[in-house]
Amino acid sequence: MKKNLPACPVETTLMLISDRWKVLIIRDLLDGTKRFGTLRKSIGTISQKVLTANLRSMEDSGLLTRKVYPEVPPRVEYTLTETGYSLKPVLDAMAAWGTEYKQKSS
Repeated sequence: MKKNLPACPVETTLMLISDRWKVLIIRDLLDGTKRFGTLRKSIGTISQKVLTANLRSMEDSGLLTRKVYPEVPPRVEYTLTETGYSLKPVLDAMAAWGTEYKQKSS
């Protein structure tokens, strides 16, 4: 089933990563697979509910995969897909722009 995507490619990108939490989740997963608790600690003030909702949305969009291990308590790990990793240049550009902006604003 093909998704209805906006005609504008910028709008498509924003649709996938417009939430600030999604960008931070991608940032953290660029280093490799992470567990839920590790993501929650590294992101900071995000609630469990919001993190779960964002991870599910990103999984539905094909940006990451979720692996559940049949253990007690359950262990869940998240990994970026190839599509998720392809956002690295976008995040690198955002980081470079943010660094330059902070230097000019000081």
